[in-house]
Amino acid sequence: MTMSASTANTPEPVIELRDVCVDFSTRASTLFKLSTIRAVDHVSLAVHRGRTLGVVGESGSGKSTAAKVLIGLQEPSLGEVRFGGEAVRRFDAATRRRIGRVVSVVFQDPATALNARMLVRDALTDPLEVHHIGNAASRRARVSELIDLVGLPQSVLDAIPAQLSGGQRQRVAIARALSLEPQVIVADEPTSALDVSVRAQILNLLMDLKRELNLAMVFISHDIQTVRHVADEIAVMRNGRVVEFGPGSQVFGNPSQDYTRSLLAAAPSLL
Repeated sequence: MTMSASTANTPEPVIELRDVCVDFSTRASTLFKLSTIRAVDHVSLAVHRGRTLGVVGESGSGKSTAAKVLIGLQEPSLGEVRFGGEAVRRFDAATRRRIGRVVSVVFQDPATALNARMLVRDALTDPLEVHHIGNAASRRARVSELIDLVGLPQSVLDAIPAQLSGGQRQRVAIARALSLEPQVIVADEPTSALDVSVRAQILNLLMDLKRELNLAMVFISHDIQTVRHVADEIAVMRNGRVVEFGPGSQVFGNPSQDYTRSLLAAAPSLL
């Protein structure tokens, strides 16, 4: 099952996968025989400004591999990736830099995004310097703006990650993801490493930022109950395929697949 591409009445997606497959070699491969496993199997997805696409499935469902294709880190074996309405022909360093200016990622564990020895101020300044954006004064102003955007005090800028709580670190990681003014945020299990008490705060922050900045958002999770709180459309993945797709109200109110119903029954309603 695939999601249809954009129609004439729908704005052009920022990123679109069309009938994408991703194959990986397995340990069973030999010199004379290549054995592969299909991690993503004929998947079509479209990401639009101002909308949140939820991608949900169990471990091994293919959701994280599909996300890597969306952000340019994984080249598809078959199918087409369209970026800004144009087909991506090469998955080289230049293309990744181009996509990186438009698409940012918020990871499950902010430790993967933040240098433990770097002050928050420097962590937020680094992407601006790497992409040669602005001068020292404008970068300082941008860093101050970013820390306000995510609801943290200016004093946090002079801290290192170890001096912050888990929720504060994730807010810093979100601020860093916003530094280049992206059009798309890909949030890969962004609350699963956090205490239950702060998960709702981070989800609400992401949704507020989506509305304020007119972002497109891809929210990836194994927890279908969390996805229901944030997603406009939901793609349910199993064994590399999208087995169900639709508006959140439809997927939760009237799921068409037994697999979706089993996910709903198994997941407690906890953020």
